[in-house]
Amino acid sequence: MANNIFVIAEHLNGKVEDITYEMLGKAKELAASAGGEAVAVLLGSGAKGLAGDFAAGKVLYVDSPQLAEFNPEAYCKTIASLVNSHAPKAVLVGNTSQGMDIAAGLSIDCGLPLIAYASDLSAGNVTSQLYGGKMNVESAVEGDRFIASVLAGAFPTDAGKGSGAAVEDVPAPDLSGLKIKFKQLHEPEGGDVDITASDVLVSVGRGIQNEENLEIVQEFADKLGAALSCSRPIVDNKWLPKTRQVGKSGLKVKPKVYIAIGISGAPEHIEGMKDAECIIAINTDANAPIFDFAHYGTTEDLFDVVPAMTGKL
Repeated sequence: MANNIFVIAEHLNGKVEDITYEMLGKAKELAASAGGEAVAVLLGSGAKGLAGDFAAGKVLYVDSPQLAEFNPEAYCKTIASLVNSHAPKAVLVGNTSQGMDIAAGLSIDCGLPLIAYASDLSAGNVTSQLYGGKMNVESAVEGDRFIASVLAGAFPTDAGKGSGAAVEDVPAPDLSGLKIKFKQLHEPEGGDVDITASDVLVSVGRGIQNEENLEIVQEFADKLGAALSCSRPIVDNKWLPKTRQVGKSGLKVKPKVYIAIGISGAPEHIEGMKDAECIIAINTDANAPIFDFAHYGTTEDLFDVVPAMTGKL
C-alpha cells in the first residue's frame, strides 16, 4: 500500500461529483509511476453502487448510518483510520466545501503535510494556485507521504471513469459520541431563470464595475437570446440573485456557448462552467486565468466590445 494513491470520493444526493473522477484519473497516473494503484475511498450508507464507474485499482467502501449524510467529523475520523492503517503515498481530496472540511483535520490526525489549491501533481512536487490563479507555487514534499486538496477542473474527468474496480467492504471505526450532527440540507430555491437549462449564457463579473452597467450586458444577452448569469462578486454585491451565480458556491452549467464578460476566472468559477462546449472570454487582463480555458477571447475593453456586438446583432 506504500505506493498507492488514495482518492476521497465526493458525492451528494446520490450523485458522484466530477472532482472525484478528475482526481482518480490523476491518481492512476501518479500510482503507475510509483508502482502502486489508485484506490478510491467511498463513504456512505447504502452507497456502494456509486463505485460502479470508478477507474480505480480498488475501492475501499465504508458503510455506516453515521455516514449517510456528509458529516466532517465522521468523515475525517473514518478516513484517518484508513490512511493510518494503509499508509498510502498520497491522499487526494477535492478543494471543495466538503474537502476543505476534511483536509486540515486529516492532516493533523495523520501527521501528514497538506498542500492546498493543487492544480498539478507529479512525483514529489505539487503545483498550487494562489490569488485566484494569478500565481503558481511549486511545493516540494518533505518525506514520502502527503495530502493534497485538488482544485476542481484541474484534470479531465474521462480518465477517472471506468468499470470493474474491486470493492472491498471496510468496517467503520467507532463513530459514537460525535460532536457534529447532520440536521438538514438546505438547497437554494428556484429562480426566475434556470441558467442550467440555457444553451447560451452571457456571464458577467467584477469587470462590469457597477450595477448600472449591467444594462449593457443584459441588452446583449437579450439580443442573443441568452440567459444572463454571473460570477460570485456580482451576487455578493446583490446586483443579481444567487440563482444566477455560476461556480462552486453557485450552479454548474454546461451550455453550448458561454460568454464570460469581465470575469477573471477564479478556480471556484471555472469549476462551474469548464464543461461548456465553447467558451468566449472578454477581459482586458491578458494574464487572466479565464484565457487558459477559453476557446476564443479578446483583451479589448468590454465597454467597447459588448455594445459593438449588440449593434451587429
